[in-house]
Amino acid sequence: MSLGRYLTSAVVVLAVSGSVLAQSTPPATAPASDARKEYSQQFLVPGSSFHGVHGIAFNKDDQLFAGSVIGQSIYHVQVDSGEVDRVIEPPVGMADDIAFAEDGTMAWTAFLMGKVYIRKGNKTIEVANGLSGPNSIAFSKDGRLFVSEVFLGDALYEIDLKNVDKPDFKPFAQKELRKIADKLGGLNGFEIHRDDGFLYGPLWFKGEAVKINVDTGAVEVVASGFVTPAAANLDPQNRDNLFVVDAANGNIWSVSLTSKAKKLVATLRSGLDNLAFDSRGRLFVTSMTDNAIYLVDKQTGAAKAVVDGKLAIPSDLAVVSEGGKETVHVADVFSYRTVDGTTGAVSDVLRVHGDTHSYPTGLSVGPKNVLLSSWFSNTVQKVDRKTGKLVATLGDFAAPVDALEGNDGTLYVAELGSGNLVKVSPDGKTRTTVAKDLRAPVAMAQGPNNVVYITEIAAGAVTQIDVASGARKVVADGLSAPEGIDVGPDNKLYVAEVGQKRVVAIDPASGAKTVVASNLDIGLPTYPGGPPALVTTGVAVAKSGAIYVSSDLRNALYKLTPPEK
Repeated sequence: MSLGRYLTSAVVVLAVSGSVLAQSTPPATAPASDARKEYSQQFLVPGSSFHGVHGIAFNKDDQLFAGSVIGQSIYHVQVDSGEVDRVIEPPVGMADDIAFAEDGTMAWTAFLMGKVYIRKGNKTIEVANGLSGPNSIAFSKDGRLFVSEVFLGDALYEIDLKNVDKPDFKPFAQKELRKIADKLGGLNGFEIHRDDGFLYGPLWFKGEAVKINVDTGAVEVVASGFVTPAAANLDPQNRDNLFVVDAANGNIWSVSLTSKAKKLVATLRSGLDNLAFDSRGRLFVTSMTDNAIYLVDKQTGAAKAVVDGKLAIPSDLAVVSEGGKETVHVADVFSYRTVDGTTGAVSDVLRVHGDTHSYPTGLSVGPKNVLLSSWFSNTVQKVDRKTGKLVATLGDFAAPVDALEGNDGTLYVAELGSGNLVKVSPDGKTRTTVAKDLRAPVAMAQGPNNVVYITEIAAGAVTQIDVASGARKVVADGLSAPEGIDVGPDNKLYVAEVGQKRVVAIDPASGAKTVVASNLDIGLPTYPGGPPALVTTGVAVAKSGAIYVSSDLRNALYKLTPPEK
């Protein structure tokens, strides 16, 4: 999985502040008075099974298991019917990669928590912790367990499991593991050859597939010329063939270990993450961007979806009304997409690892650019509204969660890590602090004149800030986990009150609240040490009065329609 390419400083910040902020969220409050009938609800875009799908593996009974980092779960997938069942719950189920030993033991890497788990029978055991981005994992034929750090670290380790069944077993810290090699160049999804015992895998940052001696750490290049190789597995029908998936362009290659010849097997879309073979030699690959597992014909290159989704993990939203058409812009974590507000048709604008390496959770549509904010990658990206092309990536923020663009191109960025609202010059070079001590900001909306509204999840409040003077006041408090926010055509503030699973309308003058929609499937839980809002529950209000809300639990998009007067 490739979630953390630029994640290091965000993890450091959030490890210190995120868990405290998550605990600071006010308790659920009594429902606000409901003076009018609530809006009607429909799913404009239906949901899907995963929250980004990454590592996959078959057990000895040919059952397929899939992992999701943001979903913090491991799933059992019926490859014939596409039926999906969750088998390991959050947060322990956070699986970037999955592996099975000959005796049926399952192992997986909890990337954001820095842990490695195994499951023997019905018992789950933490076997290692304190790793810097444990990413890929595999067993050798004789049961040795190997794990790599990627993006936050860059090393290969062996985890000794010989005492794991003893009652006094304690998980290994990173420094206690046997380090096989480091500074490899991003050893991602790999496999141990059953016959020769060597490790075969891709080097993400070097564009190579390599062979590694797990006893000495010696590295030999098997093939090169890939763009962003994400995973490599051996074909069980012919173990001379190493199959490699390239996240950047969706290419799937086979490489002969004997001749080193490369052959293009299939081309899908960017965002591929992992692969696995069943006992019959059938090839399955995952796409984090499409929330999908595909069955790929090794001869023809044809791909069939076993399971997929229209959206991966919809987060922050904005809506644009032009020519009687409403277009919803979606920060979909592994992509930036648009949705037709009438038909629900979904279109790609940017895809992760094809067009961008960011993972947007915040989004706004400005006069010239769409702004994509990512606390994962500490970046704010500018996307030209007319062309849909990425024109600039601004970095070195402290976990930015949302940004707004002024008429003169000035940006205003809310940082979760610092609690600051930062003013940024159009070229990104000059930065000044407008406001400090925000309590876990999540989302922003542009108000009249110089006013911006910010939701503060740890304060349970919506705060108004004049970006010219820095003057601020609390517009509404007593909210339970406020996240997405927008200003409606009636000048009221529409806020996703996630702790109550509803949307409320707030009069900015009086602070009076009215429930407009309740019992919504929103509020994906965070992980220990993670940000209070793992992904933003987005709210966007169109000129028609229709409200669009992202369902991070279902990976769906709501459309809320006002009641008839």
